[in-house]
Amino acid sequence: MTVSAGRLAGKVAIITGASAGIGAETAIQFAAHGAKVVAVGRSVERVQPIVDQIKASGGEALAVAADIGDEAQIIALVEKTIAIYGRIDVLDNNAALTDAATMSLDGKIAEMDSAVWDRVLAVNLRGPMLCCKYVLPHMLKQGGGSIILTGSGKGTEGDLGQSAYGASKAALINLTQNLATQYGKDGIRANIMIIGLVMTEGLNKNFPPALQTLMISHHLTPYLGKPRHIADTAVFLASDESAFVTGHSLYVDGGFTAHSPAVADIRKMISPH
Repeated sequence: MTVSAGRLAGKVAIITGASAGIGAETAIQFAAHGAKVVAVGRSVERVQPIVDQIKASGGEALAVAADIGDEAQIIALVEKTIAIYGRIDVLDNNAALTDAATMSLDGKIAEMDSAVWDRVLAVNLRGPMLCCKYVLPHMLKQGGGSIILTGSGKGTEGDLGQSAYGASKAALINLTQNLATQYGKDGIRANIMIIGLVMTEGLNKNFPPALQTLMISHHLTPYLGKPRHIADTAVFLASDESAFVTGHSLYVDGGFTAHSPAVADIRKMISPH
């Protein structure tokens, strides 16, 4: 996607999960397009390098620590943003539990630890809902805004594991539709990106080349996703260029879910070499 500078000029954007990967790249691209970015991470130390990078490039950003599994911290995050910038134009709900320890425990239903289930849904679903709850009054007061949610292909299909993660991401689709329906007439848009495999720096280190090749065979693009692909899409959804787009599930997955599961095998049969 080709983007032009200034698409978010004058907007104030909160981005959760901004310390690394997709969230970090989104913060960088939002700032590059003129937004004042509130970059949120579990600690200031983790997110400050992203803010420093933005400032070094001439952008404006603020590092804020908040665990979106904690309602009080979400309230404090919103209050701090309003105190400093006076408005909130964009809320990018990117944060989610994706650490290796949690993912390793998020398995099949019959083996599910209820504490793991509760923690995943508290961060991945309850957290974004609460972020919306406390941002919405300010968007209503100022006459509009854009809310972006980060979904996943795991929320639209079955898998051999990650049951809690998938359930949380599926629920975000309906949350998006409710937001768009309930607040659309007030000028507030809500959309969700259904994201596929994205090769973040961390994933690159732990994703075997053979498995990357296998995954590419199931994509309709000749490459796997990168954080910039998601960030550019988020810029579009945050900008006025998407003014007529709301309640939408936008698949950003290289076509992974757009075709029959047999396509990769059929390709091998047709062109075995």
